[in-house]
Amino acid sequence: MPGTSGISRRSLFAGSAAGTAAALLPAGTAMAAPKPKPGATAESSNKSAASGASYRATYHFTVPDQWMNDPQRPVWIDGEYHYYYLYNADYFTGAVGTAWRLATTKDLVSFTDRGVAVPKDTTPNGDLWSGSAVVDTGNTAGFGAGAVVVIVTMSPGGGTDRQAQFLYYSTDGGLTFTNYGTDPVLPNPGVADFRDPKVIRDEERGRWVMTLAENDKVGFYHSADLKSWTYVSGFVHGGIGVLECPDLFRITAGDGTAKWVLGVSANGKGSGLPNTYAYWTGSFDGSVFTAEASAPRWLDHGWDWYGAVTFEKRDASGAVDATARYAIGWVNNWDYANTTPTIDCDGFNGTDSIVREITLKKASDNTYYLASQPVAGLDSHVSRTVNLGDVTVDGTKVLDYTGISYEVTTEISWSQLTGAGLQLRRSPDGGRHIDAGIYADYAFLNRRNTVNADTSGKWQESHTPFDPSSGTLKLRILVDRTSVEMFVDDGRYVHTSQVFPYLLDTRLALFTIGGSAVFRNTVIREFSV
Repeated sequence: MPGTSGISRRSLFAGSAAGTAAALLPAGTAMAAPKPKPGATAESSNKSAASGASYRATYHFTVPDQWMNDPQRPVWIDGEYHYYYLYNADYFTGAVGTAWRLATTKDLVSFTDRGVAVPKDTTPNGDLWSGSAVVDTGNTAGFGAGAVVVIVTMSPGGGTDRQAQFLYYSTDGGLTFTNYGTDPVLPNPGVADFRDPKVIRDEERGRWVMTLAENDKVGFYHSADLKSWTYVSGFVHGGIGVLECPDLFRITAGDGTAKWVLGVSANGKGSGLPNTYAYWTGSFDGSVFTAEASAPRWLDHGWDWYGAVTFEKRDASGAVDATARYAIGWVNNWDYANTTPTIDCDGFNGTDSIVREITLKKASDNTYYLASQPVAGLDSHVSRTVNLGDVTVDGTKVLDYTGISYEVTTEISWSQLTGAGLQLRRSPDGGRHIDAGIYADYAFLNRRNTVNADTSGKWQESHTPFDPSSGTLKLRILVDRTSVEMFVDDGRYVHTSQVFPYLLDTRLALFTIGGSAVFRNTVIREFSV
């Protein structure tokens, strides 16, 4: 191993390598255009995927071409998950408007593109926004048993008070859809924000339940047939921006305790909170959700896990696991959504997080929270394992490893120190790196010293609480070409950040501040998908 050197908190984050996409590529490589441009195709993009000068993710889901944003909740059909997402085929010509594109998967790691399932602009109502798909096994809507029904927001005319909910249905297993007329199944009552319907089946009461984002409120609605909806209650919470993409589900902890969870995508940056998925645990009587606490928890504490959805975990037979769910989010941020090197290098803009398994855990204060871990399907795609064992560090130790896309796991233990962690995607001279670890009483993920899209400099480091007296820290970190996801202490906290390191920045280092530590059971895994 190379030698070590001293390090301080000040030197760790001194300066910034932040810049625009044009600054990302090594010398001799074409730079990214300041604006999207036509000419890239799905074929050319896929040929360059995860190779050469490509910034396409190695093991995360990416759109084949053009533009992707909000994930739509995957549904289980004929032994595989159908994953829909918002897709704009006209991104490089500057046109707006999204359709629903489909990918299918059995293991939630390897996806097969199925093309556009619900096209845009086929009715006077225009393009499609977020919504949800359900499998109508009981033929409640009259389209046939097993029909796939989509309830989706559209905004005819584009007015802020015109968002309404429309219905599409499929009788071929969710591959293609037909619009159910041109009138909304839930018209706008005259409000500015009225979108992102999330529909679940309430088997106990024999009806459908919809949650809808209505500015600082989540509205609850009932329907017997998915075509006619009645408002029944609202859950209001301010201070975290306009609520979007609501979510509602029931989950059971390992101790047998069951909780209802209400989630929303929220922009809490203005209040010093994350820009991800806020949630409350509580109870739901079929009409009214009652939260156990007024303040939400957050399923991710980074800046770039937005529009996230959770969905049922099923086994090979299709049976639902009541003790776990899956989740996936868009690794981007509306503050800088159009700044990514993939626009020029690969002809696309849109990357998702790894699918995560969500479980309900009991905290030391007897409250319950959602913990996250990368989906187990990753284990079947390991192409290389590097076992470093236990590594003692006092200062900075650059490891004898280079890589662009990988997972690193370690458990750090110490007697006395101020901080410890890893420098990911470190440059050959050590000047650029992404930093992950703990300092004093918080865990952090910091992208200030690598290229990233946040030119404001405001959203460079994310924090979560940490007890320094514990003397130990578990980290599992997923690194890919444009993202880092850090899972802290068995997924109690997660941080996701979009990053654009130079492709020549491939080193990995361990560091401590104010003492020594042992990085135990340190393992690096690479993946091929």
